[in-house]
Amino acid sequence: MYWDLFKVFFRIGAFTIGGGLAMLPLIEADVVNKKKWISKEDFTDMLAVTQTLPGVIAVNIAVAVGYRLKGLMGALIAVAGAVIAPFFAILALALFFKNFQDNPVIERIFLGMRPVVVALIAVPVITTMRTVGLTVVTGFIAGSSALLIWLFGVSPVWVILAAGLGGYFWYRIDKYRKRRDGV
Repeated sequence: MYWDLFKVFFRIGAFTIGGGLAMLPLIEADVVNKKKWISKEDFTDMLAVTQTLPGVIAVNIAVAVGYRLKGLMGALIAVAGAVIAPFFAILALALFFKNFQDNPVIERIFLGMRPVVVALIAVPVITTMRTVGLTVVTGFIAGSSALLIWLFGVSPVWVILAAGLGGYFWYRIDKYRKRRDGV
């Protein structure tokens, strides 16, 4: 199991361009759909929690998946798999990029990759929306949160705290209503 965990995260770390968010659909495909180590709902919950934590999302989700499957050793092995290949790729780029940074061909390659990276980041957003069963209300909350952060510069920390408090109060109101109505 440890070797499988390492291989999954190493392969994804080695061959994914676009950072941690671009890795999420691949991690989900392997961990949820192919290996069936974690349910879709649990993965979505892990994703929600790991996105609120400081640090790189790919490392955070590797810790969560590895820990869920095999405890502390699983978390360490998953993180090692996720970071070894990107570490050496970034090291190689840092050593050689200075020589090529002003090359017009390299600039065009990076320009061509940008839209693909945006698409890779959009995929986990769309799949998460499907998983949580986006309704008009949750869509409004998501859209409002995005606008608060993007247009008005509100810190995501405040938006997350407000959403958490709102969810808590909604839960308490719903629980009171059900108890009152005898449901």
